[in-house]
Amino acid sequence: MKYPVGIAFLLIVLFAQCKVDPQLPGQDGHQHTHLNLNIPAGLPPMTIPADNPMTVEGVALGRKLFYDNLLSANNTMNCGSCHQLRNYFVDSNLALSTGIDGIAGTRNSMPLFNIGYSKTFFWDGGAANLESQVLGPITNPEEMHETMANVISKIQNHPQYPTLFKNAFGTDVISSKLIMYAIAQFERTIISANSKFDQWKKGLVSLSPAEQRGMEIYTSDEKGDCTHCHSFGSTFTDFEFRNTGLDSIPVDKGRALITLKTDDEGKFKTPTLRNIAMTAPYMHDGRFATLRQCIEHYNKNFHYTKNLAPELKIVVKNRMTEADIDDLIAFLNTLTDTEFLNNKNLDKPE
Repeated sequence: MKYPVGIAFLLIVLFAQCKVDPQLPGQDGHQHTHLNLNIPAGLPPMTIPADNPMTVEGVALGRKLFYDNLLSANNTMNCGSCHQLRNYFVDSNLALSTGIDGIAGTRNSMPLFNIGYSKTFFWDGGAANLESQVLGPITNPEEMHETMANVISKIQNHPQYPTLFKNAFGTDVISSKLIMYAIAQFERTIISANSKFDQWKKGLVSLSPAEQRGMEIYTSDEKGDCTHCHSFGSTFTDFEFRNTGLDSIPVDKGRALITLKTDDEGKFKTPTLRNIAMTAPYMHDGRFATLRQCIEHYNKNFHYTKNLAPELKIVVKNRMTEADIDDLIAFLNTLTDTEFLNNKNLDKPE
């Protein structure tokens, strides 16, 4: 069965840039071209679910869906509207994104690079896996405000999609499950790990004196004390949930909205610090416009809430000087990776 011209070109590019196995039969007996992700040295192996293996056809389909306005009720918005490649997969540095009805959301758009490593999804962990998180933005009234029944109908009646689903999954009958699976496959290919820090780890570049001092502050328990939550190297997060003392009484209950546990009030997922200098504003509600404001919160401005993160309960306020913060910011800037922004396989297909 022939591919549309645009998809055929994409598949050629994917073959060239990813490791692929010969066509092997899937569980349904259909021929799929299995794709093995090339994981950079700075990141661990990525766990791929057995029921949604990576394929060239599935990734191509997921990429097309990710950027398709058919996912929204009025056909004006797609996943890439709030997760923009040129903005490190966040929403143009906006604190809160606006949905199709002009309603601003309540939380900051999270970056999608390296999302395949996350344990749970959204700021509150409301989705247990990458596949299920796809449904949230589509059906959220503050975002795309669509029903999956309408999405399926639009895609089923599209001139190209049934064939593309047949190529990817062995069936031209569209379902929520297959939409979720395809987009999740594409999202697992959004990988970033070629920052100055990564190059330094490989011995290719040297850190400046300020960057070196900043790295020491980052890892010091007496200064930055960053490593307990934002693991040093690799993903730069442990993906856990913490109350970091943003408010004495949390306005957004965070993790507690999912677990219904009082002790989880105000807890939010620890984000990665990769590309952190490029993904302002910060925190779940985008309240801090700059890295300095964010660091000052952890240095002296956090509130002693009843369930404050243990890591903050034991640190001394004002432990970092302004010079320390300058150096810490210099180090955090070494976590910026510009290479993946030019990966055409992550951009909207022609």
